[in-house]
Order: sequence, then C-alpha cells, then structure tokens
Amino acid sequence: MKHIALFAALAVASIAAQAAPVTYTIDNSHTHPHFTYNHLGFSNQTHKFDKTSGTVVLDRKAKTGSVDVTIDATSVNTGYALFNEHLKAADFFDTEVYPTLTFKSTGMKFKGDQPASVAGDLTIKGVTKPVTLKITHFKCQPHPMLKVEACGANATTQVKRSEFNMGKNVPYVSDEVTLTLAIEGVNKPAQ
Repeated sequence: MKHIALFAALAVASIAAQAAPVTYTIDNSHTHPHFTYNHLGFSNQTHKFDKTSGTVVLDRKAKTGSVDVTIDATSVNTGYALFNEHLKAADFFDTEVYPTLTFKSTGMKFKGDQPASVAGDLTIKGVTKPVTLKITHFKCQPHPMLKVEACGANATTQVKRSEFNMGKNVPYVSDEVTLTLAIEGVNKPAQ
C-alpha cells in the first residue's frame, strides 16, 4: 500500500510540475519587431528594430500567460542611416527622451491549446495605450541546437501614430501603422 501511495504522490507532483508556468527569455537574434506604414500613397514601407529584450510566460495547461517586451528605440533600422536619425528625432521616437518602447500584457486568450491573442499596454514616447496583438503563428518545440524548449510566434496589431505624439506628415504618410512582433524565446535553465 505504501508503494501505491508513493506512486500516486509522484504522479500528482509530476502533473503539477507539467502544469507550472514556463518562462521563455526573448532571443534578440531571432526577434524582429517591425512596423509598416503607407508612404505618400506610393508604397507600404517596413522598418525594424534590432534590439529587443524581455520574457514570455506560458502555462499552456491552464491557458494563461504573460508577455513583457522592451524594444530599444535607438536600434530603429530603416536600412538608411540618415532616415534612422530622422526617426530618432523629437518629431518621431524622440529617443533622447524616450529610449524604449514597451509592451506589457494584461491578458492572453487561447483558441484550443494555442494562444490566439494578447491584450496589453503599449508605451511609445511616454504615451500608454491598450492594444491587442493577434497571434498569426505560434509553435513550441525542443530547440535542435540549444537543447532546451523554445517557442516562437508572430503577432500583429494596428495603431495610430498620432495617438503617440508622432503625427508629423499625416495624412500624406499614413497615420495607421501595423506593428508586427516576430518573436522567439528559449526556456533557459537557471545557472
């Protein structure tokens, strides 16, 4: 009877361990936030940020999670150094005063066993607005090179840049901007 009780206790402990939230540290080398807007009606332009940090916490059994992302606004990359400086100036990101953009989740919705959207607070240039990121792709699996569990996702939302004190040249350059977060994170064991 002792063996059955011990086995039952181990089974319950194992299930509890599997249901625990898992923290994934953002992999900056494979995380590329980018934004798309219309330029003078000619074309849609897409630019990115090169430095991102933060964490994603998932409890897939409980269907809960959280996201905390910090984007280095000084790392904006248009592919053109002069335009990078233009976007860092006071009319746009004003990186001397506001060096980061942040997203902190307030809730996560699942569809089946996959996260479908993340609601949260987006802060750009000192202004915080609620947004919902729609998850268009999501996958977790063992990372073949790092030998730890990893997850990746693509998520998108639309904002009006004028609501973040960045309305210069509206309506010639679109007020509506699509923000996309292509993100990967790894579950690093404690050192």
